[in-house]
Amino acid sequence: MKEANKGNPLAQNDLGIMYEDGIGVSEDYKEAVKWYRRSAEQGYAGAQNNLGIMYEYGRGVLQDLTEAVKWYRRSAEQGNAKAQSNLGYMYTNGKGVLKDDVEAVKWFRLAAEQGDATAQNNIGVMYEDGKGVLQDLDEAVRWYRLSAEQGNAKAQSNLGYMYANGKGVLKDDEEAVKWFRLSAEQGNASAQNNLGVMYEDGAGVSQDYKEAARLFQLAVGQDYSLAKCNLAELYAAGLGIQKDLREAKRLAKEGYEEGIDYCKTIWDKYNLANE
Repeated sequence: MKEANKGNPLAQNDLGIMYEDGIGVSEDYKEAVKWYRRSAEQGYAGAQNNLGIMYEYGRGVLQDLTEAVKWYRRSAEQGNAKAQSNLGYMYTNGKGVLKDDVEAVKWFRLAAEQGDATAQNNIGVMYEDGKGVLQDLDEAVRWYRLSAEQGNAKAQSNLGYMYANGKGVLKDDEEAVKWFRLSAEQGNASAQNNLGVMYEDGAGVSQDYKEAARLFQLAVGQDYSLAKCNLAELYAAGLGIQKDLREAKRLAKEGYEEGIDYCKTIWDKYNLANE
C-alpha cells in the first residue's frame, strides 16, 4: 500500500489485483479500477490490460468496449501477450472495433508466439476455419497442440475433435479420447459431450452407455444444447439410463428450440410428439 501511494506502478497494479480478487482486502472492483488506472496512466502494460478487462466486462466501471480496446491496444503495443490476445478477440468478434479477422490473426499470432495458450488456441481456430488466413488444418493442429500441452481446455477439446475427424492429422479415436478426457476433466462442456459420443459409439474406448449418459448429463448441466439431444436419445432408448420418454421429449424439445436440428431427428425417431 505504501509503495502504491508513493506512485510505484507495479505496486499500484498489484494492489488493484488484490482489490479485484479480494486478496487480503474486501473485494472492491471500483477500488481495483482506481489503482489499475493510476498504474496504467504511467504506462504499465499489465495494468493497462487489467483496466481493459474491467471496461470489457463492466467491473467497477460502466461497460465500455471502445475504452477496453483502447487500453488493450496500449498494452498490446508494448508487447503484453495477454493484451495482444484480448485485442485479437475484440477484432474477431467486432467488440469495440469493426470486425477484422486479418487484424485479429495479427494480434493472436504475436501473443501465440510468446506462448500465450489462449491465443494459440484462437489462432488455431482461425486456421481451421480459414478466417483472416488461408485455411490450413495442419497449422490449426500445430497451434491447438501447443495450447493443449499447456493445459488449455478449449484447445484440448479442439485437438480431440481434429483427431476424431481426421482433420489435419490421421484419424485416431484413442488420441481423440485422450484429449477429450483431459478437457472434460477440466469441465469443458463440448469435450464432455464429445467424450460421451465416443463412449456411446465405442470409438477409442469400450462401448459404455452408462458412462456416455453420465458425460452427457454433465454437459447438459452446463446447458450444452447438443448434449441435450444425445441424452434424449439415451432416455428414449433406455441405454445406460432408465428409459424415460417424457424426459427424452423435454430434452429434445429444448435442444431443438436452441437450434440443434439433430434433436428433431430424435423427436421423430422415437415418436416423442405422442408422449
